[in-house]
Formats: sequence, structure tokens, C-alpha cells
Amino acid sequence: MSSRIPLPYAPRVLELFQNPQNLGRMEDATVYAVAGSPACGDMIAFYLKLDEPNAIIIKSSFESYGCASNIAAASQLTIMIENKPLEEAWGITWADVSEALGGLPSVKTHCGSLAVGALRRAIRTYYKEKEIKLPSWLPEELSKDEKHALEEEALAEKLTKKYKLLEKSD
Repeated sequence: MSSRIPLPYAPRVLELFQNPQNLGRMEDATVYAVAGSPACGDMIAFYLKLDEPNAIIIKSSFESYGCASNIAAASQLTIMIENKPLEEAWGITWADVSEALGGLPSVKTHCGSLAVGALRRAIRTYYKEKEIKLPSWLPEELSKDEKHALEEEALAEKLTKKYKLLEKSD
């Protein structure tokens, strides 16, 4: 018998976990980016199809390796950014995603941050790969959500190395 107490998920989180929107790889994506690491349990790949002359997101999708909150946050974010200019999409915060979901359990707020981090990484990657000068609204320094994604990835890498060392000593 498990002593774990189920997390109080909002109905919208459960809806998007059970029926995610825009789930799957996008073969004709203009750009994509990955944030997180399967080693720590949460990873999101974000795909964007852009109307490039107008810098508008015409389609987005995601792949997720993670929990219900991870899947729901990424799904909700794809809904929120559809037909939005890149600048407007960049301005969406993890709190906006959480609010649209009806809230996330406090131990799961990082899932909203990871989804936003993946989106922002994709937007930044677009400008870098196309060798387009960064627009004035896109800061040169990484955003808090982008830094959060990097921290999760670094932690996962450290844990993976530690685990491999433990395996070798057995």
C-alpha cells in the first residue's frame, strides 16, 4: 500500500494530460528546441512553424517526457501561442501558463517554467540559426525560465555522472 497522497490537479491539467493538444514531432518546423533532461524526469521538445516575414507562430507542437503537469503545461502553452507574434509569445510567463491551467501544485510549478524555457530557447535558436539580429524585445541575457532549464539539465548531468560512479564501485 502506498503512503503517497495524490496531488490536487485542476480539471484543466487533467484534461490536457489525458487529451494533450498539439502533441508530437513537427517534421516541417521552422525551429525546435529541447529543455530539461530525461535523467531528471522532465523534458520538453518544442516545435514552431513560423510565418517568417511577419515573425508569427502559425503552428506549434511539443513532445514531452514527464509528468501530468509537464504534459499539460506544454500543451497549454502551444494553445496560448498559436497565431501570436514571437514577441508576444516571448512575454508569456510560467505564471500565465499556470493560471490558464487553473493552477499547478506548488511542487509542479517548475513544469510551467520548463515549458516556457523550451519555448524561449526555440525563439532564441530561431534568431541564432537564421543569423538575424536579436530584436530589441529579446534580451541578450538568458531569461529566468531559460536559466531554470539549464539548471535542470546541469543537475541531471551531475546525477547521471554520480550514478555511473556508484555503478562502477559496485
